[in-house]
Amino acid sequence: MNIRGIVAALFVTSALSGPTLAQQAQRTTPPPGSPAATITIPGNQLPPPPQKFGGTIERDARNSKPFWPARVVPPKGAPNVLLIITDDAGYGVASTFGGVIPTPALDRIANSGLRYTNFHSTALCSPTRAALITGRNHHSVGYGVIAEQATGYPGYDSIITKDKATIGRILTDSGYHTAWFGKNHNTPEYQASQAGPFDQWPTGMGFEYFYGFMGGDTNQWEPGNLVRNTTPIHPYEGKTGWNLMTAMADEAIDYVNRMDALSPDTPFFIKFAPGATHAPHHPTQEWMRKISDMHLFDQGWNKLRETIFENQKRLGVIPQNAKLTPWLKDLIKEWDQLSADEKKLFIRQADVFAAYAAYADNEIGRVIQSIDDLGKLDNTLIIYIEGDNGTSSEGQPNGTPNEVAMFNQVNPSVEDQLKYFYDVWGTDKTYNHMSIGWAWAFDTPFSWTKQIVSHFGGTRQGMAVSWPAVIKDKGGIRTQFHHVIDVVPTILEAAHIKAPDIVDGIKQSPIEGVSMMYTFDQKNANAPTTHKRQYFEMFADRAIYNDGWIASTKVLRPPWVTVAKLPKPEDYPWELYDLRNDWTQADDVAAKYPDKLKELQALFWKEAEKYQVLPLDSSVVTRIITPRPSLSAGRTSFAWTRPMTGTPNGDAPSLLNASYVFKADVDIPQGGAEGVLVTQGGRFGGYGLYVVKNKPVFTWNLVDLRRVRWEGPELTPGKHVIEFGFKYDGLGAATMLFGNYSGIGQGGTGTLKVDGNVVATEKMEHTLPFILQWDEAFDIGSDTGTPVDDDDYQTPFAFSGKINKIALDIDRPKLSPDDIKRLQEAARAAGDGPSADASKAASAEAQVGTVGVSLVEKIQLRIDKREGCRKQAEAQGLDMVDRIKFVQDCVKAQ
Repeated sequence: MNIRGIVAALFVTSALSGPTLAQQAQRTTPPPGSPAATITIPGNQLPPPPQKFGGTIERDARNSKPFWPARVVPPKGAPNVLLIITDDAGYGVASTFGGVIPTPALDRIANSGLRYTNFHSTALCSPTRAALITGRNHHSVGYGVIAEQATGYPGYDSIITKDKATIGRILTDSGYHTAWFGKNHNTPEYQASQAGPFDQWPTGMGFEYFYGFMGGDTNQWEPGNLVRNTTPIHPYEGKTGWNLMTAMADEAIDYVNRMDALSPDTPFFIKFAPGATHAPHHPTQEWMRKISDMHLFDQGWNKLRETIFENQKRLGVIPQNAKLTPWLKDLIKEWDQLSADEKKLFIRQADVFAAYAAYADNEIGRVIQSIDDLGKLDNTLIIYIEGDNGTSSEGQPNGTPNEVAMFNQVNPSVEDQLKYFYDVWGTDKTYNHMSIGWAWAFDTPFSWTKQIVSHFGGTRQGMAVSWPAVIKDKGGIRTQFHHVIDVVPTILEAAHIKAPDIVDGIKQSPIEGVSMMYTFDQKNANAPTTHKRQYFEMFADRAIYNDGWIASTKVLRPPWVTVAKLPKPEDYPWELYDLRNDWTQADDVAAKYPDKLKELQALFWKEAEKYQVLPLDSSVVTRIITPRPSLSAGRTSFAWTRPMTGTPNGDAPSLLNASYVFKADVDIPQGGAEGVLVTQGGRFGGYGLYVVKNKPVFTWNLVDLRRVRWEGPELTPGKHVIEFGFKYDGLGAATMLFGNYSGIGQGGTGTLKVDGNVVATEKMEHTLPFILQWDEAFDIGSDTGTPVDDDDYQTPFAFSGKINKIALDIDRPKLSPDDIKRLQEAARAAGDGPSADASKAASAEAQVGTVGVSLVEKIQLRIDKREGCRKQAEAQGLDMVDRIKFVQDCVKAQ
C-alpha cells in the first residue's frame, strides 16, 4: 500500500473508532506523555516549572519515543465559577433583600443557595473590584480610591503590584478557562490607551478573554470606551436600539457555549460585571414601560423606605429587633415637602433606575440559564453580589440629566429638567442620575450611601451564593460578617487550588481575606464568623470592625458634596456601635463605652499602617485633576500627522483651565470636505474642531446645556491651515492649593482663523473646571463616540480631506509671586488653613482647614442661598444656562 493509501486507511479507522476512544478517555486517565495526558499542578509556583521529558531520543525518530507535556487541568471536581457583581446598588435595591425592584435571577440564586446579609464592600467602585479579584484590601493593591483619582502613594496609585496575582491569573495557570465581561475599573487611567502597557488590563492580569468597558461607567447606548481584549470596538455604530447590557450577556453566553464545544471537561471562571446600576441609567424602553406600569414609587421615598424595611423583616434578611435608621431631615427633604413638579420628576428618575436594575438582572438571568441549558449548573459556584457599594447619591438633590455636569458643579433645576429632559430620561440623550432621596431609601435599613465607609449604607451588599452540588441548605440565610476580600479564598478553597507562593518568580504577598466556604455547610449556619477584624477607609471617612463592634468616624461631608472644608482627618469625631445588639448602627454608644472606643481607634491606626492606608486625604473632586503619570504628562506641544482614535482622557492632553492653540494643516479636495479633525468628549461634555458642509467649525459642548460655536466661511479646494486659539482668563488649577477655586472654570476668548485670517471670535463666559465626558476618547480624523453637536454631524464622521498635520500647543497659567502672596493672605484671613509656598504652587491638590459652623448648618445655609439666587434668576427671565451661571455667581458673592 502506498503512503497515500496508508494515510487514508488511518483516517477512516480513526473516524470509525472516535466515539469509542472518546468514551474510553472519559473513564480512564490517559498515560503520561500521550497527546491527551493531563496533570494537576501543586500550585505553589506559577507558571509551573517545565515538565520533564519522559520519552527517549535517539539519532533516528524510528527508534525514539515521543512524550508530550501534559495539559494542566484543575483538581478533579473543581466547579465552574460565575462571579457576578453589579454596580452602585445598596442593600435595599433587590427584591431578594426586601426591595421592591424585581430581581428574579438573584432570587433564583438565593432560593437555590444562600443569602448573605452581612457582606461588605469598600464603598467605592475601583477599590471594591480590586479587592474582589485579588483577595487583598483595596489599599494593599493601590486602590484607596478610584483609578481616576489616583495619587502618588502606594495605597492610592491604582497599580496592582506583581506580588498580588489576581484570581484570573491563578485559575488560568491552574487549568481554568477565564473571562471577564463588563466593567473594568482596575486599569490605571494613564495606562488605558493603545500605547499600553497592557499588564494592568484584564488580559494582562491573567484573564484569557475580556469584553467590556474601561473606566467607571459608560454610555450603554454608545460606549466609547468599549474594548475586546485590548482593541477598541464600536459595535453600536449603525444599530438602532443596541444596548451594552444585552450585548455583554450575549457575549458571555457565546463564550460559555464556545468553551463547552471546544473543551467541555475544562471548568470556566467568568467575572460578569454590568455597568448597572451606576449612572447613566440606560434601560431599554421595554423595561421602562414594565417598571413604570408597576407604580412602585408613586408614594415617595419615605414610604418606600418603610415598605422595604417591612419586607426585610418578613424575609428574615434583617433581625426582628433591627431599627430603621433616621431620615436625614436636615439635608434631604421628606417626600411630603416636595412640590408636584419635584415629585413628577423624581418618580421618573426612580422608575428609570429600577428599570435599569431589573433589566440587568434579566440579562444576568439569561447567562445563568445558558449554563443550566448546557447541564453545567449543578457544579457551578455562582456568587452574585448586588452592588460594589451602596446606592449612589452623586446625583445631587435634584438628580441630573448629565452626570458629567454634576462633576463640573453644574446642577440644573427641577424646572429645567422637566422642560428639557423629562421625556428623554434614560435614553441616549441623557447621562442621567437620580435624586439623593432615592439613594438613601435604596440603602434601607442603613444610613448613608456610596462613598461612606463608616456607616453600612455605603458598604453593606446583598449577596447570594449557589452551588447545587454542594450547598444543600436551599434558601438559607447567613449572617456572618464577611468582606469582598473573602471571595478569592472562597473560590480557591472550592476549587481545591492553593494560593501561589511565587508567580513569575515574584514572591506573593499573603491573601488577606478568609474563605466563606465553611458557611456552605448547614451545620455552620450560625457558626461564628472567621473574619474577625476589618478596617474601612475612603476619603478620610473611616471605621474599624472588630469582633462585633465597630468604631466609625462621624460623616462630615455628605457624598453629594464634592468640595467641602473639613478638619484634619485625625481630628474627626468618632462614634461607637455594638453590632451584636444593633444591626443597623442606630445607637451610638461612644459615651457609654469610652475605653472600647479608644481601643478601636488605636486598632484602626495599626491596621492603617499595615495595609498602606496612609496618608489620609479628604479631598474628592480635586483629585480628578491631580497631576499623575500619563503619555501627555509634562508636555505642552503635540502633533499628529495621520488619523488616530481612542486616546482616553487619562493619556490625552487636557485643555481645562488653560490657554491653547490648535493648528490643522489640511488639503481640501475638489467639491469640498467634511469630517472631524480633532475632538475630545462628546454629547455630554467636550469639544471638536471639524468641517461641516466645507465650513470649518469649532464647538465647545458645555455639558449639554450650552454649545458655544465658531464657524468660518466655505473652504476653497487646496491646502489650508485651520487654527483655533483660546485665551483663558483664569489663574489655573494651582489656586486650589490655597483652598481657592477662583482659578478654575473661568472664561476666555476663542478665535477661529483660516490661513492666518480671523473668521470668528467668541467670548466664553465660563469653561468646564474638572472633567470632560470620561467614557469618550481624544480622536484625530473621526469621532468614535457621540458627537459634540448632533445638529452638525453623526459619528464616526471621518474627515474626507487629507490631514497633513494637526498641532496643539497648551499654555498653562502660572502663579506670579504677587498671586501667591494674595492667595496666602486670603487663606489666612478666611481661616482656611494652608498658605502654600511657591515651590508647591504647581500642585492642583486642594487642602482644607477648619470647619467653623457645623457641616449641616453650612450646607443648609448654602441651600438657602442657592434657592434665593434661583428665584432672582427666574425673575429676570434668563434662559437655562444663564440662570445656572447667575446662580453660581450669586451664591459665590454672598
